Amino acid sequence: MERNIVMIHGMWGGGWHWEHYQHFFTEQGYQCHTPYLRYHHVDPKAEPDPRLGTTGLLDYARDLEAYIEEKGFKEKPILMGHSMGGLVAQILGARGVASALVLLTPASPAGIMALKFSVLKTFWPVLCQWGFWKKPHTLPLKTAQYGIMHLMSENDQLTHYSRFVPESGRAATEIAFWLPGARVDASRVQCPVLVVAGREDRITPAPVVKKVAEKYGAFPENYKCFDRHAHMVVCEPGWEEVAGFVGQWLKQNRLDPAA
Repeated sequence: MERNIVMIHGMWGGGWHWEHYQHFFTEQGYQCHTPYLRYHHVDPKAEPDPRLGTTGLLDYARDLEAYIEEKGFKEKPILMGHSMGGLVAQILGARGVASALVLLTPASPAGIMALKFSVLKTFWPVLCQWGFWKKPHTLPLKTAQYGIMHLMSENDQLTHYSRFVPESGRAATEIAFWLPGARVDASRVQCPVLVVAGREDRITPAPVVKKVAEKYGAFPENYKCFDRHAHMVVCEPGWEEVAGFVGQWLKQNRLDPAA
């Protein structure tokens, strides 16, 4: 059976975030798709589209729903979301377009308190800018190294950061302040859900990610916290361990191409 995985990247990223996972799961027989969120498929050095600042989570979700419809998959795809992409995947899961959700260090939906010191420290440079809620923004390198990439080598940090693109102030505000765009009705998520956390994650801390798992009834059976991982489970050292665990979970739930 053909199995499709739509991989949804997070803030400041792009489809390139999934290079390791795309190769890994393609070798397992999956058809992997790595779309870019709106206004993210751009030159990192170029000025951002001013419309990015007011683009919300529901805009991202609508774009991806249209993307899935255009693909014309015979079966509903597996949605694999990382960070903010994990929250967009939750929104789509509530719309019934997924056969399963794989949420990797996901941003939390409205109603789950995510305000930890490390989260505030990571987003502080953004919050200090007047009008941040309607403007594109980026993180300073040192902040990104602290909050997102601290388990990566310095060389990998610099390479990764060089590909960062601006992110929506609107989307960040919806997540931080529980605006309607970040709400998800858990009762409408009827597919299997796997939630993965990193014990050393500073921007989506493991205790917060655990609450995401509890929201969808995934804890404890379908929740895994990796002790030696932080936020970038898709590319930091040891990513193969996480990808392999996800692959086994898909197989156990008969969501692999051989099922």
